[in-house]
Amino acid sequence: MATVSCPHCHQIIDSQALTCPYCRTALKAYGHPGIPLHRASKNEYLCDSCTYHADNTCNFPQRPYAKECTLYQNIAERESELAQQGAASSWQETVKNWLKRHQPLLLILGLLFICLLIAVSTS
Repeated sequence: MATVSCPHCHQIIDSQALTCPYCRTALKAYGHPGIPLHRASKNEYLCDSCTYHADNTCNFPQRPYAKECTLYQNIAERESELAQQGAASSWQETVKNWLKRHQPLLLILGLLFICLLIAVSTS
């Protein structure tokens, strides 16, 4: 059982808990364990450090003064993830991704090649 601390009362609780058993603070959005509810500290707003606010794609009604949000994505964390992905990308990964993206084209070319082999072998 993984544990975390409650953002309100700081008691140790189960990471899958929907509400804090001590202070009854909602920990998951809409009572669903798969939707995390991000909270800002007392004197800050989530929008100040959110990717969606920075690129102007946020349509949350409380923007730019949101204290709670289900879609929050920290700019600094996102940039570090992208940097790690870029550094870890190898030549093999690049080829594998290219093959995945162009799979229909490769299938058609393969079928045409087989048709060509059949035509050459029967003549």
